[in-house]
Amino acid sequence: MTTQTIDRPTPMEAVHPMSGLGFAVRDTLAMTWRNLLTIRRLPQLLVFATIQPLLFVLMFRYVFGGSIEVPGVEYVNYLMPGIFAQVIAFGAINTAVGLAEDRNRGLIERLRSLPMARSAVLAGRTLADLARNVLVVALMLGVGFLVGFRVQTNGFKLLLGLAVLLFFGYSLSWIFAFVGLSVPNAETAQAAAFPIMLPLVFASSAFVSTENMPDWLRVFAEHQPVTAAVDAVRALVLGGEWAGDVLASLAWTAGILLVFVPLSVSRYRRGAAAG
Repeated sequence: MTTQTIDRPTPMEAVHPMSGLGFAVRDTLAMTWRNLLTIRRLPQLLVFATIQPLLFVLMFRYVFGGSIEVPGVEYVNYLMPGIFAQVIAFGAINTAVGLAEDRNRGLIERLRSLPMARSAVLAGRTLADLARNVLVVALMLGVGFLVGFRVQTNGFKLLLGLAVLLFFGYSLSWIFAFVGLSVPNAETAQAAAFPIMLPLVFASSAFVSTENMPDWLRVFAEHQPVTAAVDAVRALVLGGEWAGDVLASLAWTAGILLVFVPLSVSRYRRGAAAG
């Protein structure tokens, strides 16, 4: 008579030398790559994402620019940091739309059933949208140089300004991750996102100075996150004191992440289908 021994299932962490953090990073990178493949397979998404800011550059530079005066600076140099902020702000809406689409097709539930890090789906989505923002901002920077935008400081401060802006855009993606997990479909996600972004982008210092706004609107415009991000980039690329503006933008970014990362993760763990 022989005795057959059945081995107990071994935890994944014991089989592989990779730590739990290592698995989370691996899963996040896999999800990031999966979302980036969507851009490679559908490049028209990137093309259409650049058309709107390109039209804004041309209209504000050549249609409205002649009627808008900003003391001490050429309007095209004042305008482009606002265009960069507009690009990353509206680009963050893709996070909500993408997650809502994935949930509507049942992909979120499928991913939640797999032995993968819980944080990977949301982190992968937001990192992929960050990579997309890098491409679009680089393209808009080239367009800006073509229409006369010139950096008044140096290349290092330009890169620092764009890094501050992209980090701010990454925090916005977490706001819209929560929105995408809280609405029933992509159409609703897009409809819900615009009332949030339109006041933030246009009631700010992105395109015009806040000094000519009514007092009640000026208070809002000067104390909201988009203005903080735009002013930080302007201070870095146009010269002058920049530390305070950069710190203000980083404070808004950190605050948004502290609030919306836990909210989004909690929403994902409770089950997106419950919304």
